[in-house]
Amino acid sequence: MQEKKDAGRTILANSLLGNANNAFSITTIYKLDIFQHGAHTAKTDMAPKKRIRGSTRTSQSCSKEETKTGSLSEDSVVESAQGVKGKRKAVTSGKTRKQSISKDELHERPQFCHWLMKSEPESRFENGIDVKFGIEDLKALPNQRGCWDGVRNYQARNFMRDMKEGQQAFFYHSNCKEPGIAGIVKIVKESYVDHTQFDKNDVHYDASSKADNPKWSMVDVQFERMLKRFIPLSEMKKIHLEHKARVGPLKDMALFTRPRLSVQPLTSEEFDFVLSLEDKNPSL
Repeated sequence: MQEKKDAGRTILANSLLGNANNAFSITTIYKLDIFQHGAHTAKTDMAPKKRIRGSTRTSQSCSKEETKTGSLSEDSVVESAQGVKGKRKAVTSGKTRKQSISKDELHERPQFCHWLMKSEPESRFENGIDVKFGIEDLKALPNQRGCWDGVRNYQARNFMRDMKEGQQAFFYHSNCKEPGIAGIVKIVKESYVDHTQFDKNDVHYDASSKADNPKWSMVDVQFERMLKRFIPLSEMKKIHLEHKARVGPLKDMALFTRPRLSVQPLTSEEFDFVLSLEDKNPSL
């Protein structure tokens, strides 16, 4: 008897599947089977659960949307929340991360065209050698031109390597009774190897520097003119403090923010402001 019932169901199923205009589906067959066999059969022969709406579309649409925009749209996020359970990443519309920045852009230094270069105008001996070199000593050289050697600070060296021919620099007298700016020089030769690093008799000799990989560089400078008046450090420091309080041109001047550097960059605004001081009476 059971075999006849099973055969009858098979015939019914085949007839339903073969009729293209029939509105029933396979689910209808299962429901008929449940009706004929009772509740206990329904537990074992139940139709598979429906796939949650959007789960298939989500995987396809997300891949397409990510290809176009690099992120999920709001509709895709909703469908993902409905169709996928478990851990969910926070997704926002639009760009989700900053655009990539090249290494060159990250490490690019500001470009300067004015400088301040320190030298000692008064005699001071190191290993029996007088390291004195003031602006008057530069003026006394042939063509009033000389090499700016002996720099042994990497940051100062790098600034010299940034210098371009024709740029101007303040000649600053340091390590003396009254430090300050005496005049203006011009860069007449861009950076090249500082020969004093290989000279054992020179006070700036560096045994760790090798000829095939020299550490230190120098530039050539030429005297341009004396300032109309000597501008002392004390005067500039007073202005610097005032500018820090009310945001003026000298508020970030390297002479005060990086005072130990012997070669310092200047912005055009800083250079022009300091130069304007030569026409002003400091007592007023």
